[in-house]
Amino acid sequence: MATPAPSSIHSYEPRNGHGLPHDPFNAIVGPRPIGWISTQSAAGALNLAPYSFFNAFNYVPPIVGFASIGYKDTVRNVEDTGEFVWNLATRSLAEAMNQSCAAVPPEVDEFQLAGLTPQASTQVAPPRVAESPVAFECRRTQILQLQGLDGTQVPTWLVLGEVVAIHIDKALLKDGVYDTAAAGHILRAGGPADYFTVGPEQLFKMYRPR
Repeated sequence: MATPAPSSIHSYEPRNGHGLPHDPFNAIVGPRPIGWISTQSAAGALNLAPYSFFNAFNYVPPIVGFASIGYKDTVRNVEDTGEFVWNLATRSLAEAMNQSCAAVPPEVDEFQLAGLTPQASTQVAPPRVAESPVAFECRRTQILQLQGLDGTQVPTWLVLGEVVAIHIDKALLKDGVYDTAAAGHILRAGGPADYFTVGPEQLFKMYRPR
């Protein structure tokens, strides 16, 4: 017989609700890097949107991915064209990134909406954000609709892509090593308006055992 959970532990089954003012799942799995994704429709319309479910999944070849809750313009564009660009969201670009997540019709250009400059990519059609210090040009490898334990599909699509070109502001390369703290990454947290930054005070070093 299982030992009862101590009273100091809040336990719940997600299917029955969390019983808290705000779902803690996103806060626990985080802070999460932001997938600031630029795409272009088959007709050439530009789109730029941030996704809080984003990460890297493979090293060689480099593969990144983001999940869209709902079949949004970004997913449709990637499905139609096979291409997207990830742009690094930094503290100085936080307000612009937030503006780009506005719920607007497909014909609205979020670059213009957020006051950002589209810069031509080298390997894919969608432009990157010129103001962003880092960008990954990507080609789609897979789009998967997620499903639950019972096999029922949920309205969330996981988009995976291989990185075919990388652009880094040279100021962030210190002796050839990328300086994460200097870049000013921002990360999504669990609260409805919570973000974090990365700074040198969070840095510690720990080498793998040989």
